[in-house]
This record gives sequence, C-alpha cells and structure tokens, in this order.
Amino acid sequence: MEHGGNNEAMAPLWKIIAVASIAAGVQFGWALQLSLLTPYVQQLGVPHVWASFIWLCGPISGLLVQPIVGYFSDRTKNRLGRRRPFIIVGALFVAVAVFLIGFAADLGHMAGDRLDQKMKPRAVAIFVVGFWILDVANNMLQGPCRALLADLSANDHKRMRVANAFFSFFMAVGNVLGYAAGSISNIYKFLPFTATIACDVYCANLKTCFLIDIVFLAVVTISVVVSVKEVQQPSQMELAKGEPQPMTPFGNEVTSAFKNLSKPMWLLYLVTALNWVAWFPFILYDTDWMGLEVYGGKVQGTTAEKRLYNLGVHAGSLGLMLNSVVLGFASLVVEPVGKMVGGVKRWWAIVNFILAIGLACTIPVTKMAKAYRAAHGLVPPPANIKGGALSIFSVLGIPLSVTYSIPFALASIYSSSAGAGQGLSLGVLNMAIVIPQMIVSVVSGRLDEAFGGGNLPAFVMGAIAAVVSGLMALFVLPNPPSQDSMLALVAGGGH
Repeated sequence: MEHGGNNEAMAPLWKIIAVASIAAGVQFGWALQLSLLTPYVQQLGVPHVWASFIWLCGPISGLLVQPIVGYFSDRTKNRLGRRRPFIIVGALFVAVAVFLIGFAADLGHMAGDRLDQKMKPRAVAIFVVGFWILDVANNMLQGPCRALLADLSANDHKRMRVANAFFSFFMAVGNVLGYAAGSISNIYKFLPFTATIACDVYCANLKTCFLIDIVFLAVVTISVVVSVKEVQQPSQMELAKGEPQPMTPFGNEVTSAFKNLSKPMWLLYLVTALNWVAWFPFILYDTDWMGLEVYGGKVQGTTAEKRLYNLGVHAGSLGLMLNSVVLGFASLVVEPVGKMVGGVKRWWAIVNFILAIGLACTIPVTKMAKAYRAAHGLVPPPANIKGGALSIFSVLGIPLSVTYSIPFALASIYSSSAGAGQGLSLGVLNMAIVIPQMIVSVVSGRLDEAFGGGNLPAFVMGAIAAVVSGLMALFVLPNPPSQDSMLALVAGGGH
C-alpha cells in the first residue's frame, strides 16, 4: 500500500485544482502560438525553412529560465510565498509579450515597413522580441505552478500524480479554448479595431485572440493568487535530519543537482528527451502540414493557393481542438489506466508507440491528398482525407496526456527524497524537454528542405524517436520507488 506524505500539511483538493487551472490560461496563449504563429511569421516574410529557427526562442529561454526560476522560487522569502511572486510576474510578462506579437505588423508599419514588400523586417524583429518574452513568461509561470502543486501535495506520491494529471487536464481546457478561438475565421469582428491597413483579416484574428488571452489569464491568475495560500514543504531529507535548506550559489546548486542525480532520474531525463524529439516536429508543423500538404496551399502563392493554405490552417486548428478534447479526458484517467496496464512507466511506453503510429500515418494521408489534387486540381481534400488527418490529431491526444503529466510526477517523486527543492528539480527536468526542441528546431527545417520542402521527413524522425523512447520506458526505465521504501531510506540516513 502507498501511504501519504504529511497528511496534516496536505492542501485540500480544491486548492490543487485551482492552482492547476492556471495551466488553462497559459495554454490558451500557447495554443494560439502552435496553431497560428508559424503561418503568421511566414506572412511577415520569413521563409518556411527559417520558420523553425524562430521557435528556438522557447527552448533556449526554457533552458535558462526554468532552472533559475526554480532555484530562486525554492529560496524566495516573500509575504506572498515562494511560488506566487513568480506566477504574478510571469502573467504580467505574458500580457506584454502577446501585445507585441499581436501588434507586430502595425508597429512594424509605423516604424517604416512597406506594405508592398514581401519581407517586413521591423515587424519580424518586434515579433521575435515578443515571442522570446512570451516563452520566458510561460516558463516563469509553468515551473513555479508545478512546484506549488508538489508543495501542496505534501510529498504524497498519489497526490502528486493526481495534481499533475489535473495540470494536464487544464492544459487541455486552455488548448480547446485557444484552438477554438483560432479556428473562428472572423473572430476579429468581436474587436473590429484590430483590422488595420497593415493587419489583414488573418492578422486581426490573431490579435483579437491574444487580447482575449490577456483577460483570461489575468482572471485565472488573480483568482488563484488571492484564494490559495502557500504551504512550504521541506524535503524528506530535511524532515529526517532537521536541517534547514542551505543557501548556496545557483551554479553550485545546479552542479550539485546533476552530480547527485540517481540512475532512475538520468533515465527519466533520457526517456523524456527522446519523447520530445518525437513530439516537437508535429507541434512545430502540424497546422502547416494541413495547409501545405493536406490542402495543397501555399503561404506565398496565388490567390487560390493562399485560400487553400488558410483553409488548411483553420482545419488544423480544429484538429488541435479535437486533440485537446481527447487530451482532457485522457488526463483524467492517467492514474487508473496506469494501474490497469501494470504501472505508469508501462503506460508511458504504450502511448509512445501510439505516437509513433500516428506520426507514421501522416505519410499515407499526405500521399492520398497529393493524388487527389493531381486528379482534381486545386480544391480542398474530400471528407475521407480530411477525416484521416483529423483522426491523427485526435488520437495523439492520448499520448500527449501522458507527456504532460507522468514525467513531471516522476520527477517530483524522485526529488521528494533528495535535498534539491521541487522548483530546481523540475527546472532541471525542463532541460530534457528544451534541449531536444533546440535540436529539432535546427534540424527539421534543413531536413525538410533536403527532402523536397515538406514536413514528412521531420515527422518520420519523430516516429523513430517515439519508438526508441517507448522501448526505453518499457525495458530500461525502472519502476518508481514506493513511498514506504523511500521513507525507510530517508529514516536510515540515505544508506
């Protein structure tokens, strides 16, 4: 039987759910990024092959920001607590960032960009700055939120898994809202002032969605900060030894964190890294794949090609919304399904194989769409091809629910028996997520160009990585330790 941690200090479930709901606000904006920004930056004049380099912003900022924020959030002494100051500042930065992104075309035009030129360098520069700030802000929000969930769980393993499952669920809620907003072709009419001489309908839709995101995230964040008080949880080592957490320099602490990593933690990082090598090509190019290869459109083509591309992007947003609906339901059953199949690591392996199959299925769908256009010309794909593409989006919601929950729960479980705080441990885990994203961002554009300019080569690379990740999760990653054995180890002085 798995016993709880400090039950007296454990927060009620409603507080955990409230904190997890911040993920909905964060993910609303992230969904808009995923569905609309790759096409948008190409409209500003950035070639397709270079679009992936824009996405290096997120991995680089995550590599630097999450460990630093995690380290200081473990040690901050503020009347608001350790995590909430970072959550507040992160939300403010999100508001600034989405304003810069949404108004990039207008600000670029005011600064001297010409409307008759394909490339708009000033708008691109403003967009990139906003994009970097947005990713920094997202990392400032997500890391402390997950650490706060671990604090409120009072080192109880089951509660940690449940808390991360709720976080994944609210990510799905934010995704559904964001993708739904992104799929509405005339949402700018809700805020008609967003359409300007420098900002067409597509741009105005994106701007309107981001303004809605600012209000939504502000409401959620303020509600949580006001209603949930922090409970500072010492680590298991501190409970056993009665020692305060030492104040050591950040560099020394990170070095120590790596030196003291157990073999299971290293393997967790490796499986997580491979998992994200599998995911990131699809995350980067999913709506572009729909517009370019399923619908046969082009960002900078004829009027008919541009129309088809936009139709494909909106269909991709619908697919991402379906993906998020499946993600939400699957997130709520991660814990029971994990038990049913023999443990969370086995469930993680199974869904990696599902991910590989889904990515591989993009090949026949693309070939069918190409054959249909060859026979019928530049027209939208028929229902069976569109349905096949949307089915891929939907099914991939199942493995995504595990990717968003199990690695973080395992990291919290492992770190609860170590001297490092939750913030730093989850920040180090984030390195295993962002470094693969950096590699994929650099490689995928060149890989696609080398094989004809499409997205399939990157998807195939992702499918192979998913298979390897699944095999490692199944045969190499050890089962997480039981809470009883961890408590006994701590009581024995760690020997």
